[in-house]
Amino acid sequence: MSLPLSRRAVLAAGAAAPFALSATQGQAAAPMLGAGQPLFNRFKLGGFEVTTLLAASSTAKDAQNYFGMDVDAAEFKAVSDANFLPVDTLQFFFTPTIVNTGNELVLFDTGLDADAIVAAVTAAGYAPEQVDKVVITHMHGDHVGGLSGDSGETFANAAIYTGATEFDFWAGAENGTFDGKVKPLAEKTTMLSDGGAVASGITAMDASGHTPGHMTYMLESEGKALMIGGDFTNHYVWSLAYPDWEMRFDMDKPAAAATRRRILGMLAADKLPFIGYHMPFPGLGYVETREDGFRYVPASYQMMLG
Repeated sequence: MSLPLSRRAVLAAGAAAPFALSATQGQAAAPMLGAGQPLFNRFKLGGFEVTTLLAASSTAKDAQNYFGMDVDAAEFKAVSDANFLPVDTLQFFFTPTIVNTGNELVLFDTGLDADAIVAAVTAAGYAPEQVDKVVITHMHGDHVGGLSGDSGETFANAAIYTGATEFDFWAGAENGTFDGKVKPLAEKTTMLSDGGAVASGITAMDASGHTPGHMTYMLESEGKALMIGGDFTNHYVWSLAYPDWEMRFDMDKPAAAATRRRILGMLAADKLPFIGYHMPFPGLGYVETREDGFRYVPASYQMMLG
């Protein structure tokens, strides 16, 4: 049985509490560690094991210099405000993906440089020499930059797969990144067309517009499916939600917008998850229709349920 406390006793105890806290607070203090973020995310897809890798993340100035370039500034700001996004800065994510089929280790895209992709692959528990195939969605520098570095070829044991149209376009252009990173690997590169197979359960799908031969890839295993989207859409609001808005790096802007609408419509209708190379890490989510556009729904625990 507890005895009632007098009002004076309660007040006295309360007055003493701050002094007790201050006496011990310094002893418990820990140093600030800075912001942190996981470097990989792994989940099952049927018999496949899929791992997204954070190969880099960077901040840029003036969002409308990259997205919604053809949109009135007031409209762009209103959409951004509604989605709690600043317009003066934006964050880019660079997310290659590893798929373990059970027979092969397949890497999709290689990030900006060799050091970054090796660090990401290693953090996820793999070694570069374990990669059997490297698939390139398209040949912008942030996707092929990690193919080689100062030590030479990064994934020396891997065959390379990419779209034939994409390879032929860059081979006919004056491009130092292609010449330095991709062309030296031509003899070990397999050219794909729409519907081509990388491996059992991994199929190429035309997504041209961002570049002339951009490909997305469908994964299918034991009745489960997922799309590795590359850059068919590049921001979860300013590109995905508003697919007609122009994006700076889309080489054929009308074709890129048409491709976005086609693929986003398919993902929404079929309720398929997808991995977006530039979506907020871990890059995995769903799409639903909203008015004349779409809405990005980040994955939560769906992939944990088998």
